[in-house]
Amino acid sequence: MAKESVTETLLQKQKHKEEDIEANKVTDGDGAVTLVLLLSTFTALCSTFSYGIAAGFTSPVQTGMMSGLNLSLAEFSFFGSVLTIGGLIGALLSGKLADLFGRRGGLLFSNILCFIGWITIAFSKDVWSLCTGRLFTGIAAGIVSYLAPVYIVEIAPTNIRGSLCAINTIMMSSGACFSFLVGSIISWEYLALASTVPCILELVSLIFTLESPRWLSRIGRIKESEATLQRLRGNKTDIFKEAAEIKKYMEDVQGTKEDGFFELFNRRYSRVIIVGIGLLVLQQLGGLSGYMFYMSYIFEKSGFSSKVGVMATSLIQSVMSVVSLLVIDKYGRRPLLMVTTVMMGMGSALTGLSFLFQGYDLFNNVSPGLAFTGVQVFLMSISIGMGGIPWVIISEMTPINIKGSAGTLCNLISWSSNWFVSYTFNFLFQWSSSGVFFIYAIISGLGLLFVARMVPETQGRSLEELQASLSRQSNHKEPSG
Repeated sequence: MAKESVTETLLQKQKHKEEDIEANKVTDGDGAVTLVLLLSTFTALCSTFSYGIAAGFTSPVQTGMMSGLNLSLAEFSFFGSVLTIGGLIGALLSGKLADLFGRRGGLLFSNILCFIGWITIAFSKDVWSLCTGRLFTGIAAGIVSYLAPVYIVEIAPTNIRGSLCAINTIMMSSGACFSFLVGSIISWEYLALASTVPCILELVSLIFTLESPRWLSRIGRIKESEATLQRLRGNKTDIFKEAAEIKKYMEDVQGTKEDGFFELFNRRYSRVIIVGIGLLVLQQLGGLSGYMFYMSYIFEKSGFSSKVGVMATSLIQSVMSVVSLLVIDKYGRRPLLMVTTVMMGMGSALTGLSFLFQGYDLFNNVSPGLAFTGVQVFLMSISIGMGGIPWVIISEMTPINIKGSAGTLCNLISWSSNWFVSYTFNFLFQWSSSGVFFIYAIISGLGLLFVARMVPETQGRSLEELQASLSRQSNHKEPSG
């Protein structure tokens, strides 16, 4: 009886010990939202906000800049397009920078370029110095368009990974709204100077920002990776399972060829590359750059007030960006992509229909409002899903050993498609003001089939589990879904 009593006491003590551990434990994927995590995310968000400012900068400053510096329309148009050229250069650099100097080092490099770019623009006296500054901001934008979501995905707990990346999209939209609103009340020189503020905030926060634990593990700094993961998740969080999973996955990929470009054509990565490229092509060829770069022009030609249209769009899209934050980790990536792809097609169809009515002199009282509605529906799809989810999925799906090359390839294709759409929009609009939008609607329809067939659900799965699963599927040619 004494033996049984002692055994029972020991079992009770063990049970209480396990309960105490469980009480202070957050399971893998449900990490606490720590101050360190928020600060590190904030750093990446500052860079995305700067990207948004650069994208929206030309819209409010055109008149003041052309008159102040005596620029021709051709010179100003070239100044605006240099952002895309810089983006292509940044896309080429993004993957290697992220791999060689880490996610934190890449953010620092892009931030310095962005700051120099805005200062150069602010004190420019001719078109060439303007374009030099614009080129620097474009290179920075090209880098962070890939690097910011990758960094956020790699540091975030599984259960809030999508929400943190949705904030990334919100910040880009907010940056563009900042340009529209502030640029309408101050000169272009002061707007350029004001645009350095996010760069300064990012530079200060980078001092306290942690490196990605997955990048640290990849280069063999295992102890530092585990210490960083613990700080990101909080001292009371049990990181054993997540750290072990990262370590095992890194050991599995150690024997693979080191991130060479031709390694991307290995069959085991085929689905990852096809999905990544397909989503970005859909995002851009579906008309994103046409709507963003020529929004005022679309409103003006439809008969809707461009000033009212742009201001209303800024407000509506800001609200819809918050909606994306609420739904991305609730309903999953794939369902949101399918819904927002349908919305892209509907928005372009409505915009095209308004110009078709205008061409036949029908429903003249309705067609301007129809164009406004079409633009809003299209841009809502970008704010809720199509703007940010493709980059989230790419960051989640891509194995770390090919992340540099795959990121460079996907980023380059994204910026090339961006340039193609922005370059061809005016030509297509002159050919047929309704036809250009119907083309975008058809591309969105094809994109829906692509999403339904090829894109996997990535919500609620650890990065290592997801990436290993997709590699096995590609090797065995398993059906998608």
